[in-house]
Amino acid sequence: MLLLCALLFAVLTWQVAAHGPLRTYDERLGRGVAGARHIPSSVAEFFADLGNTVVAVPVLLGMVGLVMVLGWGGWRSRRGNGATGGPAGRWWLPPLAAGLALAAVPVLVVPLKLWLARPGPPRMAGGGQDGFYPSGHAATAAVAYGVAALLLIRGRGPGAGRAGRGARGVLPVAVATTAVLLNLGVGVGLVRRGYHWPLDVLGSWCLAGVVLALWWAVCDRWAPEVSASSAPVTAPTSPSPPPLP
Repeated sequence: MLLLCALLFAVLTWQVAAHGPLRTYDERLGRGVAGARHIPSSVAEFFADLGNTVVAVPVLLGMVGLVMVLGWGGWRSRRGNGATGGPAGRWWLPPLAAGLALAAVPVLVVPLKLWLARPGPPRMAGGGQDGFYPSGHAATAAVAYGVAALLLIRGRGPGAGRAGRGARGVLPVAVATTAVLLNLGVGVGLVRRGYHWPLDVLGSWCLAGVVLALWWAVCDRWAPEVSASSAPVTAPTSPSPPPLP
């Protein structure tokens, strides 16, 4: 996934920078979506606002706080049983990496905006700014909601029960679907309201895909989930036979 997202992002960035044919089709599509009256402006504005940091960041912070509480409780439980090391001892790594992933968004997006200086849609003309690729709103939403969903799916909380590790059936599908639909809504809302071109959003999704893949790889390498079957088991000891007379 990491290589695929990186490759797609490179292709899209090249087309935007070189004024390629994909950029021409993109601007034509963007004007059409911005004029689509069957998508209510109020609904589009609502979803576009979900990409604001004042909305997306608290969602991620709330999930990080929940994971920290579960992880701390699980660690204390394991310490009481004499087991504090190993992957479960690094319960703090996924939440910390989540914060670093979100902090990486402006570090990656802002230089690209300044370098490419792509003009925005007609609605944004005259605003005194260029640099709309990639979309900061779309990237923020994709990373924040994506990492929040992955944290919930992983169900960090060493030593917790099945609910703490996350259900392996309906819950992951529901959480992932919700995150995808939210980001689709953000992307369509940004284009419908004339704040961004479609490629601005697609490029941000690819960039966010790279960040999310790196987050998962780091957590999977240094803080893998610990299953109940991998926990050490102490064999019961049989009573000693009575001494011979």
